[in-house]
Amino acid sequence: MVNTKVSLSGLILDNPVLCASGTFGYGYEFAELYDINCLGSFSFKGTTKEPRFGNPTPRIAECPMGMINSVGLQNPGVEKVISEELPRLRRVFHKPVIANIGGFTFEEYTEVASLLDKEEGVGLLEINISCPNVHGGGMGFGTSAQTAAEVTRRVKAVTKKPVYIKLTPNVTDIVSIAKACEDAGADGISMINTLLGMRIDLKRKKPIIANKMGGFSGPAIFPVALRMIYQVYEAVKIPIIGMGGVTSAEDVIEMMLAGASAVQIGAQNLVNPYAAKEIVEALPSVMEKYGIENLASIIGGAHNG
Repeated sequence: MVNTKVSLSGLILDNPVLCASGTFGYGYEFAELYDINCLGSFSFKGTTKEPRFGNPTPRIAECPMGMINSVGLQNPGVEKVISEELPRLRRVFHKPVIANIGGFTFEEYTEVASLLDKEEGVGLLEINISCPNVHGGGMGFGTSAQTAAEVTRRVKAVTKKPVYIKLTPNVTDIVSIAKACEDAGADGISMINTLLGMRIDLKRKKPIIANKMGGFSGPAIFPVALRMIYQVYEAVKIPIIGMGGVTSAEDVIEMMLAGASAVQIGAQNLVNPYAAKEIVEALPSVMEKYGIENLASIIGGAHNG
């Protein structure tokens, strides 16, 4: 009998399969299709202090082996997430959930984190530092090691829950940013967020997405994500949640060999709403195929020898 259990900063998961923020809503939408308790956990929709309608439409552009989106953190705001979304979620999901937090100032990150820290059903905080820093010229918090570290320090000061920093790949050196987050007290790293991409409508001769550019995700980015996880694993001692183009149980194992302790399924949920369930179900047989008895034992295995 194979063992699929893994641990994230003391949080024991039945398996390493998670769903990525922004692709799984608040969970109950997918609970209408299958029992989502089969998942290790999931990261709910990115939550900000105030309600956000998001970016203008169109927000989605399809492309070979992936998609581009510019949704813009549409969410009802942290107060409604706590008063409405989490109670509704608890009726269908009975495991600790991952709270994804977005912000446009340091103060917003800390305020949202301190509120979600009080929620018993939240197992860990995932801090999305790809948001534009409105006081820093609009560049993402995650594009600078200094600002990434500062967000980490401030959030750690207001919460007792494990803090995982979600890194953007749109940087020259993701390793130095991951290391800065670790040095500032991060309990783990989530990576990677979407790459920056665009599509142009040939008939209109204009960008398809209203914001011109958006986040590129899907199977095409898997090799980039894998490479970055491999590099960061060699530089830090804290756990990594891997994501980026994962579509199969084989991909999950590959990411774990590169250094991920757990793996999030993102865009594939939008292609096939049963994707995460099917990956969970396939994991034991794929483990047996490759002679893996205990998933936790293979984390970072590709670095040996």
